[in-house]
Order: sequence, then C-alpha cells, then structure tokens
Amino acid sequence: MSSAFASLWAEIAPIGLTDNGYLRFALTEPERVLRDWFRNQADRRDMTVTEDGNGNLFAWRGEPWADGVVLTGSHFDSVPHGGGYDGPLGIVSAFLAVDRLPAGRNVAVAAFCEEEGGRFGVPCLGSRLLTGAIDPSHAARLCDRDGVSFEEALGYRPAGPRRLRFKAAVELHIEQGRALDVPVGVASAIWPHGRWRFDFRGDADHAGTTRMADRRDPMLTYAYMVLAANKEARLAGAHATIGRVAVEPNATNAIPSLVRGWLDARAADESTLETLVEAIVKRATDRAGRDGIAVSVEPESVTAEVAFDTALASRVSELLGDAPILPTGAGHDAGVLSAHVPTAMLFVRNPTGVSHSPAEHATDDDCEAGVEALATVLLELT
Repeated sequence: MSSAFASLWAEIAPIGLTDNGYLRFALTEPERVLRDWFRNQADRRDMTVTEDGNGNLFAWRGEPWADGVVLTGSHFDSVPHGGGYDGPLGIVSAFLAVDRLPAGRNVAVAAFCEEEGGRFGVPCLGSRLLTGAIDPSHAARLCDRDGVSFEEALGYRPAGPRRLRFKAAVELHIEQGRALDVPVGVASAIWPHGRWRFDFRGDADHAGTTRMADRRDPMLTYAYMVLAANKEARLAGAHATIGRVAVEPNATNAIPSLVRGWLDARAADESTLETLVEAIVKRATDRAGRDGIAVSVEPESVTAEVAFDTALASRVSELLGDAPILPTGAGHDAGVLSAHVPTAMLFVRNPTGVSHSPAEHATDDDCEAGVEALATVLLELT
C-alpha cells in the first residue's frame, strides 16, 4: 500500500522530467504547471491562495497575512538538469504536514519564485524581493539567456518588500551532502556564499591562419582562472566552482573574443570567503596582464553567513528526539527569511549525498519521516 507521501509525490514527479534530469526553470511551462498543482492542493484543503507581487505563492490556513501564522514550504524551480527533490520535497511535505494538524492551527505554505537563480541569475530572487534584500527595479531588469526579463516573465513589475508578520518559518529540504545517518536533521547555519561573473576579452581571429605568438586568446586566461580557483579553494578549505561558461563567437574554427565564466564560491566564514575571492581575482588579473587580455569581475549575488535561530534549532531538535544539528554549504529561501523571522530548517537524508543532479534521491520512508517531523514542529509552533 503506497504511503501518503508516495501518492502525492507521484502527481508531480513527471512534470519537467527529461532524459537527463529536470528542467523546471522559474516561470516556464513546467513550473507553471506545478504552480497550478499548488493551487489545486490548496483548494483541496480549503486554503486561500495569494501571490505577493513578486511571483511567490502562499496557501493560507486562516486569514492571509494575519499575525502569528507559521510559514513553511520551499520552491519548485530546478537547476538545469537537476534532481526532483531539491525544493518540491518541501512543498509536498508541507501540504501533507498541514493534513496532520488539528483545526485552528494557522499555517501558510509557500512556493518561492526563482530560488535556484537558474533562469535569471540571482538565487532566492522571490524571497529577496519579499524581504527587501534586492531592489525591485533591478530585479525587473534581470534577463534570462534568451533576453526575456524577469518583469516580462512575471507579467508585471515586481512589487518588492512587505511587512512580514509570521511567528516563525520552517523549511524542509533534502540534505545536500552526506552528513546525516538518520532520516531527519536540523540546520544550524548556511555558509556565506556568492556568484561572481568574470569577463575575459581578447581578439577574435581565424584558428588556422593566426600564429600562436600573435594571438590574444581569452580562453587561455579563463582556463588558468579555473585551475587557480580550484587550487585556492583547496588551500583555504573552501569551495570554488565554475560550472557555467559562455563563449563568443563560439565557433570551432575561431579564436574567441570573449569568454565569460561564473564563479560560485563558498566558505565556512565570511573572512575565508573574502580572502578566497580576492586571491582568485588577483591571480586572474595578473595572468590577464601577461596574456594581453582585459578582465572584469562583477559580483552578481553575495550572501553573508546565516546562523539560524539557535534557541529554535535546539527546540526543534529536542522535539524530534535530539535530531542532529548540522551546517550546510547550500543557500535557501529560509536563509533569506531568517533575518526577519525566527527560522529553522529540516533536512531529509539523502543516501548518495548527490544534489543538483539526476542522482539526487531520498527514500519514501525517509520522506514520510520528514513529513511527520515537519508536522510535529508545526504543531508545536502553532
């Protein structure tokens, strides 16, 4: 007999699925289908659905935006060819946890917009807009790779911040690592992290007729930066990743004129992160000078260290039978909310530890345990 989790999970599992993971970019057709599913789930439970003017959906049990409501939920959007659990697990679990609460317990289930930053480049865009962490005019102008702006995709100009009156917020998420040896854990902190865009500019030319000595090839400087980032991160005990690159003119038989790469850097503390990025920028700049390449660096998003409410984390851990408390290197909407609302996170065990990949996985039994844990926490907090 299938569990309540397995039954509800089966409703969304095929949406956006390809031969190589999920494509659920914010405000594209698969994510819009999931947003309709969200509204249907709310209707089944007689919950009122509102949108906040920034693309974030909220299903309310009780009066919308009233004082003292406890918020839960997560996001639907994925990274390119990502896994199915990152984000949607928290929304499915939230609705199932609501089912286990007695009448009169006021909660809201959120589906935040553009958490991954996979389409418009800024992670947690919806929650940043809601809390005032990003200017709405700037957010409106952000464009995807096809030149579509966030405002165009949204269908209106983002409204920006509003007063948050939540009593607390709890986000459930799949574990993104290998630290848990029990089904459910509690977050203590999120590492400081950010994204920096490096532009390397040289001269486009013919691959067959241009002597090696005469070239100003930005690809070589870019390649050096990738290796330097790896080395500096290892020396610092931090993380540095360049997982996205754009090349112009992007022709096999042409020396590129522009190579653009995005650095994702994370560290256990802000000082280490700052030192790491400075070291990478210095090595890239020095090398560019030797290669005759122009380089520019633009920080696209930088997030300070998030320490979740210590008392709340301890309380949640005790409620769950002394569940382990652990930090994470991954960013979340809960981290953005934590500056404004007492916030906690629950992690559901990931047997492989793999995330942002089709190999991301959690067992139905562990997901059921996550639903029970979330329901227990919401019952206590409401």
